[in-house]
Amino acid sequence: MKIALAQLRIEPGDVAGNVDRAEAAIVDAADRGVDVVCLPEAFTVGYFSFSAYAEHAEGLSGPTLSRLSAAARENNIAVVAGTIIEDLTETDAGPAATGLANTAVFFDRDGTRKAVYRKRHLFGYDSRESELLVPGERLPTVSFEGFTVGLTTCYDLRFPELYRSLLDAGVTLVFVPSAWPYPRVEHWKLLAKARAVENLWYVAATNGTGAFEDATLLGRSTVYDPWGTAVASAGADPTLVTATIDPDRVDSVRAEFPALDDRR
Repeated sequence: MKIALAQLRIEPGDVAGNVDRAEAAIVDAADRGVDVVCLPEAFTVGYFSFSAYAEHAEGLSGPTLSRLSAAARENNIAVVAGTIIEDLTETDAGPAATGLANTAVFFDRDGTRKAVYRKRHLFGYDSRESELLVPGERLPTVSFEGFTVGLTTCYDLRFPELYRSLLDAGVTLVFVPSAWPYPRVEHWKLLAKARAVENLWYVAATNGTGAFEDATLLGRSTVYDPWGTAVASAGADPTLVTATIDPDRVDSVRAEFPALDDRR
């Protein structure tokens, strides 16, 4: 299976331009024969544009996700719709009746919504996310091209128990839409790699680029294999990272190094 990480330039508050760039990346990925493409966290409004969250929040059937669903269908490509700021008043299946959530959606090739993941761990340090948003409660999985796919988001990487729950659900590939800023470059590389090594699966960590008033996203989107080896990665500039991955690779690594059998 061929995957792509869309390392987009995200302009603060420029929802129209950001969504245009996201759709262009989907088309580009499809033209390259990609099976599934992942967008960054909060790619619509920009993660650090906290004052614009409420204004640009949408429901799951809102204009942005409807447009990306159509892009998936028209280009025959699955899409992990990074995350958007979701208006929970427009859904009857969210963690709260009102409020906002940081929400990722998996669309299948035909544009069908297969999974909705609302970020579980909300960032408080130097961020208003935990003040403004409602944490998610569910850990959905999706079967796709021989993989069992899980979704997590950015700060979740610091909480390994979340990934053990996905492991127990049979997950073999995790997408991690993110908005990881400088100066924590080593944390970004270390944590995503560690989640791959300890669970012996693929981790596809997608980050954005772009400068905000108080932060700059560091890029460096990377696909890690079940040994924790970076099989494809980017620098700090906007780009499309592609990698070919194999579900049998997960089985072979786990057979060669059966550490998971020794869990207590």
